Amino acid sequence: MHEAKFSIGQVVKHKLFPFRGVVFDVDAEFSNSEEWLTAIPEPIRPRRDQPFYHLFAENSDSHYVAYVSEQNLMADDSGEPVEHPQIELLFDETDEGDYKLRPESLN
Repeated sequence: MHEAKFSIGQVVKHKLFPFRGVVFDVDAEFSNSEEWLTAIPEPIRPRRDQPFYHLFAENSDSHYVAYVSEQNLMADDSGEPVEHPQIELLFDETDEGDYKLRPESLN
């Protein structure tokens, strides 16, 4: 099992697709449905034995929740805020542009 490279509250971006987001949960390894995994074309289908991240994600058109493998993410150092409407339910933005869990979210 791998140690997660990204942390809760970190801003990340997808390596292949034009979206970015804030990590709000991490699975140590794949824990979604087989249907979800097999819907991804085989040439870009991620391995199961790596951390997967739940993101409050955004692209130029919309906001949504994404489930992304570690191999397909990289840190987003742009410093730009993520505008997803659910972020403020769990996080406060820091001066560094990351997000920290609100104390009441830690239950």
